[in-house]
Amino acid sequence: MTLQTLLSRILYLIGKGCLLIAKHIYIAPHERRVATWFENRGDKTLRLDYDLDGNSLVFDLGGYEGQWASDIFAMYCCSIYVFEPVEVFAQNITKRFSKNPKVQVHPFGLASADQVISIGLNSDGSSIYKSSPKSVSGRLVQAADFLGSRNIQAIDLMKINIEVGEYDLLEHLIDSGVVAKIKNIQVQFHDFVPDAEIRMHHIQEALTRTHRLTYQYPFVWENWQLKI
Repeated sequence: MTLQTLLSRILYLIGKGCLLIAKHIYIAPHERRVATWFENRGDKTLRLDYDLDGNSLVFDLGGYEGQWASDIFAMYCCSIYVFEPVEVFAQNITKRFSKNPKVQVHPFGLASADQVISIGLNSDGSSIYKSSPKSVSGRLVQAADFLGSRNIQAIDLMKINIEVGEYDLLEHLIDSGVVAKIKNIQVQFHDFVPDAEIRMHHIQEALTRTHRLTYQYPFVWENWQLKI
């Protein structure tokens, strides 16, 4: 179930005045975590509140419709690289920012190695790890190689919402040392694969060597800031 679907369910209960009744209905742990996130307006506050300006560089991994990139640009007028391996999504984002030279759209994702993947389409929950009646091919590029080819030495904010691809990517960023170039890592871990929690904890432990945790809603959103 995507965050958008969960939010719709919660808003439905509120709109029907069923909060008291809902307390007696079983709600899965992940749904409770998401409810807390929305109560705290995390999408409008925590995910946007950063020390950025017009000289900052932001990476948006998992662009989907480009809304987060649009919100960040509206607040800071910074340069943004959007990565989206689903071709139709990438085309729509490109059209959305066609008049904005500070937003560059790349029709591929970042990962530990170059590869072509099959992506199950499911709106913002599209993933190589989920089956779907419709799938498309997508391309991934090794993150370290991409940064090296562009001579990128610092990223002020990297948002990662790539439907389980975060594990492979973050392990690569850590092992390659590239993680030390990223001031803020905003990531959504996903729990619909085996050993997700174990892998998440290993990554979090490794991140503590270079970064500090600034907020955390497990398997919803969390942010890691580079230590000074």
